[in-house]
Amino acid sequence: MVASAMTAILALPQVAHAQASDAPVQPIAPGPPPAGGGEQDLAQQLSNPVASLISVPFQENLDFGAGNDGIKSTLNIQPVIPVGVGDNWNVIIRTILPVVTQNSFQGPGTDAFGLGDTTQSFFFSPKKSSGIIWGVGPAILYPTATDRYIGGGKWGAGPTGLLLKQIGPNTVGILANHIWSIAGKDNRSDVSATFLQPFYSYTTKHATTFSLNTETSYDWKGKNWLVPVNVAVSQLTKIGSQRVQVGLGGKYYAQAPAGGPEWGIRMVFTLLFPGK
Repeated sequence: MVASAMTAILALPQVAHAQASDAPVQPIAPGPPPAGGGEQDLAQQLSNPVASLISVPFQENLDFGAGNDGIKSTLNIQPVIPVGVGDNWNVIIRTILPVVTQNSFQGPGTDAFGLGDTTQSFFFSPKKSSGIIWGVGPAILYPTATDRYIGGGKWGAGPTGLLLKQIGPNTVGILANHIWSIAGKDNRSDVSATFLQPFYSYTTKHATTFSLNTETSYDWKGKNWLVPVNVAVSQLTKIGSQRVQVGLGGKYYAQAPAGGPEWGIRMVFTLLFPGK
């Protein structure tokens, strides 16, 4: 029963970081221009989940303390692609494809390696705004998991949206979605899951970003919370002519289901393609 409950809550769909740690050359819905310029502006736009900027984050999460002192590695591959729609709108397509390795993470006999379920979000956002940046659209859950312990076996869909404000070097906002299962294997639990991610970041004139967020999930079927609190620091730099952002952070699970993880480490490497 513990392994079953853990599988359900840990396989919940999440829009991952839209986060300030993946976090933002022109936001989709540009607010007042951030203080500073050049590299600082680009780094701050990475704090904007709907910035009109092609990026490919590779987000490695190591979680500890679940099950029988289990360890879980989740490498989220998270391409972000903006598409213009007419003169007034953009669509930002954010995909999260997890590659999971776990050892005794949900109890004995739950070791697994492979793809997890994929989440894809489509944010429709105006090209111009009066200072509040926003985006809304659908989120879709694809049952791409290659092992039952790292996926839910269900197709899902629901709404997603975000609001944020950038004031000087500060970015504050919230991203949310809710996904219901709509099809899939009859012997797997139905999905009804809410994801909430309030976030804050501060970007220095040296393009260093400090961020704080939670990535809260609530499983309405199992009545379980998963509440990791994340702190991170990231730096915009170049490898040759390629702009990249590298980041390191820690997480503390303020709440988790019985047998859930206690703490974790996050490392992020993001390829940036401004002006593409």
